[in-house]
Amino acid sequence: MAATASLSTPVTSEVHVDPRQKKGIGRWVVLFVLFVFLAMTLFPFFLAAVNAIKTPADYAANGPLAAPHTFDLTGLKNFWNNVDYTRKLFNSILISGCTAILAVVLSLLNAYAIGIGRVRGGQGMLVILLISIMAPQEALVYPLYYMAKAVGLFDSMLAVILIIGVLHTAFGTYLLTSVMSTFPREIIEAAQLDNATRWQILWKVIVPVLRPTLAVLATFFFIWTWNEFLIPLVFLVSNNNQTVSVAMGVLTGANNSEPTSIAAASLLGVLPTVIFFLIFQRTLTRGVAVGAVK
Repeated sequence: MAATASLSTPVTSEVHVDPRQKKGIGRWVVLFVLFVFLAMTLFPFFLAAVNAIKTPADYAANGPLAAPHTFDLTGLKNFWNNVDYTRKLFNSILISGCTAILAVVLSLLNAYAIGIGRVRGGQGMLVILLISIMAPQEALVYPLYYMAKAVGLFDSMLAVILIIGVLHTAFGTYLLTSVMSTFPREIIEAAQLDNATRWQILWKVIVPVLRPTLAVLATFFFIWTWNEFLIPLVFLVSNNNQTVSVAMGVLTGANNSEPTSIAAASLLGVLPTVIFFLIFQRTLTRGVAVGAVK
């Protein structure tokens, strides 16, 4: 009977796939897609680096996509000397660093008043800040231009720092307010029971907890300010006060039409931000991870 039952049992040919094997295939697909996007992102930088070391004759004969037949740094040297790149680099670092610090401090104070202090009209202030974020810079340049001339700050790096710092503060205030609104009230109440003032609560209780978020915000503000073009172009007229982005725009506009020099300008213009990002990459990752855990 047992043998008969075994013979009558239908034999199935289904092949069971291990779920771990499916996950492994999915991971390889995701890695391949990420690799494609990485290659697409890095290709412009690679193309600028390749064309920056070509001679104009090599570029004209073989085109921008061909491998360089020569190793010539004339384009990099010409851009460095023509625009006084050392001075422009110092100006960009100074403006971007001061703007990032100013915007983070203002955003922290505003968010502390709205998110922790629960001031009246705080939600309305956030709405106004969000509207200001959506306003185009072209609409703000005209009144800010005459305002800077009226107070004697035209053609001054201080004017650019103040203007861009205040503009970045809108986004920073909104972000930090959303974080502080979920801050545990028990910690603040415990500090108040210990007779801590509002300034002590801010600098000794809240800031240490939000330090990774503030570092991420400062990094974003630095990179955004570095890439800023319109406001420095309008407010920084003299050559000694201009930034790298303005120097790139002026050089590639009318004073130079050589593709190799333009590639050199693009490479030297974006290289400092890439180095800055690589240096603070771990800080960014840590800040995003801490924000996700919170």
